[in-house]
Amino acid sequence: MEKVLLVEDENDLAKIVMRELRGAGYEVFHAEDGLKALDLHERHQPDVVLLDWMLPRLNGLEVLRRLRQSSATPVLMLTARSEEADRVIGLEIGADDYLTKPFSMRELVARVRALLRRAELIKLTISADRRVASEELCLGNLRLNPQTHEVTLEGALLDLSPTEFALLQLLLRSPGRAFSRSYLIETLWSGTYIGGDRSVDNVVLRLRKKLGKLGDSIETVWGIGYRLHNGASGKV
Repeated sequence: MEKVLLVEDENDLAKIVMRELRGAGYEVFHAEDGLKALDLHERHQPDVVLLDWMLPRLNGLEVLRRLRQSSATPVLMLTARSEEADRVIGLEIGADDYLTKPFSMRELVARVRALLRRAELIKLTISADRRVASEELCLGNLRLNPQTHEVTLEGALLDLSPTEFALLQLLLRSPGRAFSRSYLIETLWSGTYIGGDRSVDNVVLRLRKKLGKLGDSIETVWGIGYRLHNGASGKV
């Protein structure tokens, strides 16, 4: 049974939402404030979070910021704020969807289902990206051999960390594809790594340095993450 964490301090509304979600077949946990929300998220690892903006003890945006430091759990923001600027702030911090109060229970359940479907598709993509391919990959004079777990540049063996190797392999397998920083954390560290975007940037920086001039092929996609210049790599 898929698990939903509802973070809502209005008890009457919370009761209605919990009733509808349980009727739709979900296991529901309820937090009345931000600190309890973080505790329940850590203990129960829900599949989706419904997060109110205005909360006691810790507001919804701060809860979202802290969740995104270590988790990619889909988050649907629930709020009475209808201004576009407010919606943008929530989405930029890491919310996956936004629902303005008052809302219909039917729409709420539909959005939860949509988020869960999207999350499942992402998991399938991540699983495929984690699978080790058998073919050798190249980038100019660079060769990556998944079977021997070795990378050579102009015939010289490169000393790459496991994370650097996995990142390079991921980029070589999908030239032109933009990978978000949160996706890289979920894929390379299996979602267990606790660190901000800067840590991902540091791994990319080290890899670029070790690749020399070829490192320029790893492009920064501003506001998203990184990609390998399309056409720069191929299978041997």
